[in-house]
Amino acid sequence: MNAKEIRNSFLKFFEEKNHRIVSSAPVVPHGDPTLLFTNAGMNQFKDVFLGTGSREYSRAVDTQKCIRVSGKHNDLEEVGVDTYHHTLFEMLGNWSFGDYYKEEAIEWAWELLTEVWKLDKERLYATVYRTDDEAYDIWKKFLPESRIQRFDEKDNFWEMGETGPCGPCSEIHYDKTPGMTGGSLVNAGSPDVIEIWNLVFIQYNRNSSGVLEPLKYKHVDTGMGFERIVSVIQGKPSNYDTDVFMPIISEISKMCGIAYPEDIKDKNGIAMRVIADHLRTLSFAIADGALPGNDGRGYVLRRILRRASRYARNLGFKEPIVYKLVDILIETLGDVFPEIVSERKTIERVIRGEEESFLATLERGLAIFEEIASKPESLKNNCISGLDAFLLYDTFGFPLDLTQLIARERGMSVDVEDFERNMELQKERSRAARKSHAAEVSSITGDYVTEFTGYNEFESKGKILFVEDDKVVLDKTPFYAESGGQISDTGTLLIGGDSYKVKDVQKIGNFRVHICDRNVEPLIGQDAVAKIDIDRRKKIMRNHSATHLLHEALRQILGNHIKQAGSLVHPDYLRFDFNHFEKVSPENIRKIEKIVNRKIFEEIAVDIQEHTIEEAKKNSKVKMFFGDKYGDVVRVLTMDPNFSIELCGGTHVKNTADIGFFKITTETAISAGVRRIEAITGPGIEDYIDNLLSIISDKNHEKAELLDKIKQLEKEVSSFKLEQMTSGVDEILANAKNFENIKVATAEIPDTDMDSLRNLGDELRNKLGKTGIGLLATISGDKVQLCCVVTDDLKNKFPAGKLIGSAAKFLGGGGGGKPHMATAGGKDVAKLPELLERFIEIAIL
Repeated sequence: MNAKEIRNSFLKFFEEKNHRIVSSAPVVPHGDPTLLFTNAGMNQFKDVFLGTGSREYSRAVDTQKCIRVSGKHNDLEEVGVDTYHHTLFEMLGNWSFGDYYKEEAIEWAWELLTEVWKLDKERLYATVYRTDDEAYDIWKKFLPESRIQRFDEKDNFWEMGETGPCGPCSEIHYDKTPGMTGGSLVNAGSPDVIEIWNLVFIQYNRNSSGVLEPLKYKHVDTGMGFERIVSVIQGKPSNYDTDVFMPIISEISKMCGIAYPEDIKDKNGIAMRVIADHLRTLSFAIADGALPGNDGRGYVLRRILRRASRYARNLGFKEPIVYKLVDILIETLGDVFPEIVSERKTIERVIRGEEESFLATLERGLAIFEEIASKPESLKNNCISGLDAFLLYDTFGFPLDLTQLIARERGMSVDVEDFERNMELQKERSRAARKSHAAEVSSITGDYVTEFTGYNEFESKGKILFVEDDKVVLDKTPFYAESGGQISDTGTLLIGGDSYKVKDVQKIGNFRVHICDRNVEPLIGQDAVAKIDIDRRKKIMRNHSATHLLHEALRQILGNHIKQAGSLVHPDYLRFDFNHFEKVSPENIRKIEKIVNRKIFEEIAVDIQEHTIEEAKKNSKVKMFFGDKYGDVVRVLTMDPNFSIELCGGTHVKNTADIGFFKITTETAISAGVRRIEAITGPGIEDYIDNLLSIISDKNHEKAELLDKIKQLEKEVSSFKLEQMTSGVDEILANAKNFENIKVATAEIPDTDMDSLRNLGDELRNKLGKTGIGLLATISGDKVQLCCVVTDDLKNKFPAGKLIGSAAKFLGGGGGGKPHMATAGGKDVAKLPELLERFIEIAIL
């Protein structure tokens, strides 16, 4: 059976047992900002096990794409070095949500393995949790007790977390030893006896005290590594030898001209396995909306891609090649996962861009590594210092694990602790450089609580809880504190007849610190009237709501991979940073503006509701961001339920019409893979237009003068270039050959055009004087331009037009001209050196 048949037979087997075939969840998980990537089949059913969600079916079967890049069985540095680690794999699984339980799960697993797939029963072992007599007795129907083994919590008890659903599991292992003598190797980490299926029986809930409580409804959650079972069924020595990986490996082998070696330790084989594995991970992650970046899942992808690029270099590739393998991946998996087909162009462009970016620094970085490795202290300690590893990371983009890999190949180690120390020092320097009012108020401590009233009012009366110099804490305030990219409100505090300007507001824990324009008298307990600058707040609200509309418009025009990477909401403008791999074209800028303005003109009511975080997670349309910390209760802001839904604690307009109008002013790159848009709204656009009109008016006055200056500069540049070239004529003549008392001078002139080549030809002809022939050439793009000159005494015997014709023909081109000067062009750039060397033989003889 081939891989496709094996996958289909698994799904069909359980479909016939009334299971619903469900699609794989994306590898970029929705609604779980604590999870980098989907790493198990159960992720999409987590809410069912937690009791917070349900499905319309009680039995399910699927093949789930999973990414695992850390953990005891998933060390990145081992991928490719051995033959069983992967960063991406498919997990085949069947599920019961309060329906069938242990007996059916075990019986069906045995039926599929032995009756459908015809695995040798004598090679199968089962493991159960040490106290799970129920599972043990069921297995006795199929296996002798000598091949049923009990293990403790480490191997045979599954838990979702410290608390929550959990239960015993039963694993099925396959003995690959020649004599079927692998009983002692079960759960011993041996490649000769491997786990092929894990059946998890979720029957308990562990409470906060650690006590196991029986669940009302029991569930089954099974997982089988697809690549592994394919290798077993096909009788292959490793997963990489199956038709899951071999089409990719064969293509790599073909591209580099190196046969895939049988020896698993061969460096070329390791490189091919790494590239094949990493291609799959990158393609699926990008198709599902992730992009390489500098933190979170983005940095994981960047590490993986740079590791693949470095191994490609080991195979002799000097240019990007990983992106060229996307087509072969689509041929093998596109029918199962159509998202990689629809996102083909995005996948190729992102991978190629990242490869090009890294290769630009790779050679220099490797040279620096060699210098570092050769330093006396490195040789003495057989170790790369953390400071040097940090230099490679900070300057050349070498992830730590890449430096460790290169070091390990030379029998050296890396001082990881020192590297992390230097990383922390850099963070401290960055924090110091960003020091602001937030740093000034961070020392304030206390159990103060400030009620924020600014969603509903612009002015409120509160009591002073704390005063220190120019800093004031109230029990109630309408002032928004800087948070979530939105800058704070400004305004005034009225205290006992005195008015203080509020310059900034910072949030510390549960209270807000108002920073005033001067010191405030310590009047704890006194009333204060807090008034925000209403006009300024309204500008901020317009820009914040427009930011949400912009975010969704970007996703619609550029793709679902768009993720917010930072923002600033200011009264005068908005700034939005996002993950994207190329400049946004002017055409797409206009499309984005049209979408945002259409939503403004639709006069959509802005709906803000509070929900529990669990309720919000259930809505797949709600934008959440990995790494963000959300409270138990969140504000869900909706501007058209079919357009923009985001979690947001900021201040917003009541209707999109309040934004007025939206205009993008700039689009720039701020780092690799991150773009920045700045835009304005409402009255700000009037100022923008006035400024543009002023610039245009000034430019019209300057235009005539500027054109004159440009023409003068062009003349000066042409004159300078000609002077530079003609000064080299003497050198050309000095290298001339003698043919029957005729001087024959040939030369290649870099970086010039045909007009300049003719001018230089005139100068060469003048300096040849009598009895001379000259051939000048320059390369322009992928073509050669030629100019031939002949002195007057030879132009009848050796007309330039005839000579240039022979020369151009040699280069696959043609041309002609007058007897004393002729020009031509040729296509074969590679043959130019030969033409200049053999010009007499090719054109004159």
